Order: sequence, then structure tokens, then C-alpha cells
Amino acid sequence: MRGNVLHYFAGGNTARGFHSLYESNLAGLNRLFILKGGPGIGKSTLMKKVGKHYEQKGYSIEYLHCSSDNESIDGVIIVELQAGIVDGTAPHVIEPKAPGAVEEYVNLGEAWNSKMLTESKEKIVDLTKSISASFASAYNTFSHALKIHDDWEKIYIENMDFEKANNLTEDLIQKLFGDHKKEKESVVRHRFLGAATPKGAVDFVPNLTEGLSKRYFIKGRPGTGKSTMLKKLANTAEERGFDVEVYHCGFDPNSLDMIIVRELGFAIFDSTAPHEYFPSREGDEIVDVYEIAIAQGTDEKYAAEIKEISSQYGEKMKEAIGFLAQAKELHDELEQIYISAVDFTKIEEIQAGIMKKIALLEEVQSI
Repeated sequence: MRGNVLHYFAGGNTARGFHSLYESNLAGLNRLFILKGGPGIGKSTLMKKVGKHYEQKGYSIEYLHCSSDNESIDGVIIVELQAGIVDGTAPHVIEPKAPGAVEEYVNLGEAWNSKMLTESKEKIVDLTKSISASFASAYNTFSHALKIHDDWEKIYIENMDFEKANNLTEDLIQKLFGDHKKEKESVVRHRFLGAATPKGAVDFVPNLTEGLSKRYFIKGRPGTGKSTMLKKLANTAEERGFDVEVYHCGFDPNSLDMIIVRELGFAIFDSTAPHEYFPSREGDEIVDVYEIAIAQGTDEKYAAEIKEISSQYGEKMKEAIGFLAQAKELHDELEQIYISAVDFTKIEEIQAGIMKKIALLEEVQSI
């Protein structure tokens, strides 16, 4: 038995601040361990070890990556056991719905030497303030970039044939769904297609679309209705009872970048920068919104204006990523203080305790 292993972001550093979609992905779990503790205490490592253990046993695993450090994870879900572990510290604080019955707090702070941390109190406070300031600067700069992006979109909106765009969407609905329906309530999961990280834009499109028989690559320009099209397709999937994964834009969470309907074997996504992909296997198909719905010659007519806007937007995005990198550098420094004060043998004991409780779920399931 080999389960599916999915990687995605459930939180994002966006133009509207930190945006959390954790609740959508943790909904329906029967057991959730919420980790509490400072930076560098081993939360990500603990979750990776548990995920790997169950991955090797053939379970389907979901890894929720950290947008502030994409090599770390903020959560892991063991799908078949309906169990998960999540980092419940800021900025993605998790509020229990059924404390004790479903959610259980796990205090990793039991493993640190409080005396050592007290001796570094001033440094910890200063670093924490500086990290918050760096994130605030990043969000403010992303917000400025979004305003520039709005000007970019305006050019294409004013040159768009909305009737053709609507007809394209209706054709896609018929092509993707036909007359198919499910006599059940749809399960909708909201996630991010990618994230702005200290290393730039990161996404997991190849992983998320692996195994799907059809992939549709939407090509277009800012403001050509890609998100509106995806919202209509997501609504259709939900209305017809299909489970749907709705992937939001990591820059503007109000926009959509991809939907996946695994029951029908397809993904359709905005395949433009910074998550630009091209057909590479059988079943891949391009949907060119610019060619179908935008007045011919628009790119050429507004070339100078588009070039200037694109340059301004790129500069702001680069600046914002710089602030995220600055926050990561400061966070790494803060982690080192905590790492030096942690007894990792105690963390391993706590991990063993969590795994023992998850193993009980396996036993119940096998009965």
C-alpha cells in the first residue's frame, strides 16, 4: 500500500498580511495535537518524523509547509486516521473546537531550560520586535505591489470581451463536468497554490497535480479573468457534490490560482509567472484567455506602459521578499538561543507519546 503524499501551504505572507487557511484543512479531523513552544524547539522536525513514519507505512500524508521558511512544516495530516499535528503558535494560532475530545495541546516548553532563556531575555525581546517589524514592512510593501498590479490589470480589463470570457467558462464547465453529479455534500478545502517566501515564490504544482489525467494550463495576463473563471468552476464542483481543492493566490488571497477535482481527475490552474508551467505530458492542455477574450494587439498598443508597470511591480516584490529574508535571518538567530536551551531527549519523549496515541487510532481502525 502506498498513499498519496501532498505538499501545500495553508498560510501565506500576502498583500493583505498573514492569511491563514488552516481551519479548512484541519476540519473533520478526529484527533489534532496542537504544539506549543518557542522557535527552534523542534516542532517541524517532530512533525516531519511522524509524517515520514506513517508515509513509510503506506498512509496518505499531507505536509503543510511554512511560508516563512518553506523547508519547515507547520502541520502534518495522516489522512486515513483523520489525525494531525500542527504548530499552534503565532501567527497561525489554532483555537480548539472540542478541547480534549479532538484537540490536545502539547507543551514542548517542558523541554527547555527556563534559566538559560531568562539570561537571554533582552536579546529574545529585541529579536522578536525586529522580526515583527520586518514582517510588517514586507506586508506593507506587498500591499504597494498590489496597487501597482491593479493598474496592470486595468489595461486588460478595459480591453476584454466579457461575453467571450463567459462563453469560455461555460464551455469549460461542460467539458470538465458534463452532466456528472454526486449525490453527496461537497468537501471544500482552501489552500494556497504557492507562497512568497524568503527565497522568493515557491509552489508545489508538480506534486499536487501528479497522477491526475488532465491538467489545464490557463495562460493570460493580469486582469484577464482567470480567477473569476476558477471561482465559477469551484462553485460548479461544490454545487454538483464533488470534493474540491481550492488554491488561493499567495499574493492576493481573494484571488484563486487553481482548483483540483480528484474525483474527475483534473486540475486547472493559472500557469503564468511566478508559477509558470507548460504542458509536459499526455493530458496537458493550454487554455489561452488572452487569445480568446482580449482585443488583438493590446500588448503592443500598451507596451511602454506595461513595461513600466511590470518594472515597478517587480521592484516592489523584490523589496518585500528582502524583508521576508531579513525576518528569516533574525528568526534563525532567535532559534539558536532556544536550541541551546532545549533538552532534545525530552522532545523525543514527547514525540513518542504523541505517536503512541496515534497508534491507538490505528488499532481502532483495524478492528
